[in-house]
Amino acid sequence: MKKTETELTGVKEIARRANVSIGTVDRVIHNRKGVSEETKKKINAIIEEMDFRPNKMASLLASRKILNFAILIPAVSDETDYWSYPLNGIKQAAEEIRQFGVTVNYHFYDLNSKSSFHAVAEEMLQNEPDAILMAPSFVEESIIFAQKILELELPLVFINSDLPDQPGLAYIGPELYQSGKLAAQLISFAIQKQDKILTLNISTDLENNHHLLRKEQGFKSFFESSGKLNKVITLNINDTKLTEAEKALLPVLEAEPAIKAIFVTNSRVNLIAEILAQHKRTDILLVGYDFLKKNIDHLISGQITFLICQRPKEQGYLGVMALYKHLFKISEVEKSTYMPIDIITKENYLFYNG
Repeated sequence: MKKTETELTGVKEIARRANVSIGTVDRVIHNRKGVSEETKKKINAIIEEMDFRPNKMASLLASRKILNFAILIPAVSDETDYWSYPLNGIKQAAEEIRQFGVTVNYHFYDLNSKSSFHAVAEEMLQNEPDAILMAPSFVEESIIFAQKILELELPLVFINSDLPDQPGLAYIGPELYQSGKLAAQLISFAIQKQDKILTLNISTDLENNHHLLRKEQGFKSFFESSGKLNKVITLNINDTKLTEAEKALLPVLEAEPAIKAIFVTNSRVNLIAEILAQHKRTDILLVGYDFLKKNIDHLISGQITFLICQRPKEQGYLGVMALYKHLFKISEVEKSTYMPIDIITKENYLFYNG
């Protein structure tokens, strides 16, 4: 790698003071053979006197050290292709930094299985990574694992959802609370005074899905501030199968005919769209998350009115680049980088690239 002008000037000055060639100084800086102990001591003394610090990237390249970035995210599944988007961003970043001696290794866990998360995470650590990018889906397990990573003094970046008190190097993803408030504002424009709203959390383990609960809190806070919280009903569905979601949803809609809007706190909004379509409920405004094919199909049909998207591909890309910038000391990494909150409709989805 070509040295920076500042670094080259420093090497030249060290060579001048030691009365040796630039090549000899370079060998000492990068701990290569071919320099006598007496010359090495003289050069190191001058380096210390000048407080010279060679470029970190140049040092790593010269020593041919390979850095291993480990990625720990949910696997793409038949249930949802959401994780293909951050994965594409991660792969793009990995390709860009490969020339600098960085390898990126992928570790995928089952989004519906705590034991899978634990097993895959432990396997990842056995490979002795130099830095970790993680999408935490189970709060308690993720906090414990994050603490273990920090004890090993490894840089850790979170994407998609953060953790309470966020212990890592950085978080890159949505501001969950504000995205929930935005969903509430969108719905508030369309409902009448007599209408009610249903908030839906669809997860096999809601207690550990911190990101869903934060969105729900933001959503409710909007109506609470306007004195209309009594219009909001919450339903938790702890099974992600279509048939089970239908069994849980239909009795609520029958018991509460005033429900005219539904807010789904994650990408499984397509399940609700399918149920409403099957039962010809076109009178209900439906809002949910993420630019997935199933969701877009229902957006086009009009069953979903709004999708809230937060650039998952960009999250993956920026997450890897944050680790790269930190380890190569290129620039300071922001503790939190929040993605724009994009509102997607059937009128503008063609121009959105996720």
